[in-house]
Amino acid sequence: MQCRIGGRVVKSVHPDPCDSYGRAMGLFGIGSSKDSNSALAVPDDGIVPPSKLWGDKFGMLATRGLQIIVVVALAAGIIWGLRQITLVVIPVLLALIFASAFAPVMSWMRRRGVPSILATLIALLTIVLLLGGVGWLIVWAVRDQWDSLYSQAEAGAQKLWEWVQTLPFGIDQQQIDEWISSIQDFITSAQFGTGAIAGVSVVANFATGFVLLVVVLFFFLKDGPRMWEFLLRPFRGSAEARARRIGDKTVSTLGAYVRGTASVAFVDAVGIGIGLWILGVPLALPLAVLVFLLAFIPIVGATLAGILAALVALVANGWVNALFVVGLIVLVNQLEGNFLQPVLMGRSMKLHSFVILIALTVGTVLGGIVGAVLAVPITAVAWGIVQVWDGPNTPARWARRKSTEPAPS
Repeated sequence: MQCRIGGRVVKSVHPDPCDSYGRAMGLFGIGSSKDSNSALAVPDDGIVPPSKLWGDKFGMLATRGLQIIVVVALAAGIIWGLRQITLVVIPVLLALIFASAFAPVMSWMRRRGVPSILATLIALLTIVLLLGGVGWLIVWAVRDQWDSLYSQAEAGAQKLWEWVQTLPFGIDQQQIDEWISSIQDFITSAQFGTGAIAGVSVVANFATGFVLLVVVLFFFLKDGPRMWEFLLRPFRGSAEARARRIGDKTVSTLGAYVRGTASVAFVDAVGIGIGLWILGVPLALPLAVLVFLLAFIPIVGATLAGILAALVALVANGWVNALFVVGLIVLVNQLEGNFLQPVLMGRSMKLHSFVILIALTVGTVLGGIVGAVLAVPITAVAWGIVQVWDGPNTPARWARRKSTEPAPS
């Protein structure tokens, strides 16, 4: 049959070429003899095909909702699965972080012609000695003074409570008891590690995790680049370039985080320790050690260390000395945030405080103390990946700054 369309005669074996052409043009929104909403029009027999029910706005909304549900369900399943194998996941993550921190050292030794196995052993022994040395210093500093530190902090809290009772607004003893009970329940809960009371089980898990950490770290240091090249084999073209950017950004962010945080923690511990010693606060050494450890938990760690130091100073030397300690903590934290972190960590940890607090909360709920320590670097890596998604300095389209958006303060 034939049909005249636009001044031309169209021949076709189709029984009605004019009707077929109209339907095809209508699908693309191009002028058609039929109504522009023909895709949703009810046929003559009154039965709407099921496929067309998803073509209107409500159908698209339902489709998007189903997609979100599937993504959330997959994410929940992955998180649940990872929580079941934390004995494997945490050592692997820590090995990746340490390997990223020592990646520049490994590259430098390889460029100097050091054999791969020798460079790996040097880096591995350095990491193990550093971890062992820090652990020994912590035990040595806190072992004989922990009971005294705990009693001093407890007495300081009691003295603070006596002062709070003199305030005009009412806080009764029952409320305080409920808060203390909640804190104790949290500390002894699964989030903080109920296994900490399990004794032998904890020691066995720690030993297993540490051995796994050392083994995985050895292979990451020795064959990390080859492993990464193997993982890149399925990718081609722009996908491969994006994957390489993600890998480079992950390693650089994790390395900068570990090196920068350790440096900042050391400077904070030394500065606060010297300040506490000058102010005559007892237990200055164990307090400085706690400052170093808690510095790996941004924002929250510094606050906890400051509160503990102030409570000890309150009991030992009174209110004036405690206020000086608070001023010392605030001064050191300001120097850290405005000078040390920008210099030592650059933009690798350019995260808003709100994002850090949310990450710490989620990490603590999912993994306890270790989750709180790992939450911030993982969040920084995720944001770093977004920043190089479309190019070395081109964020993903949805994350690009608008021209009308105010600059961050």
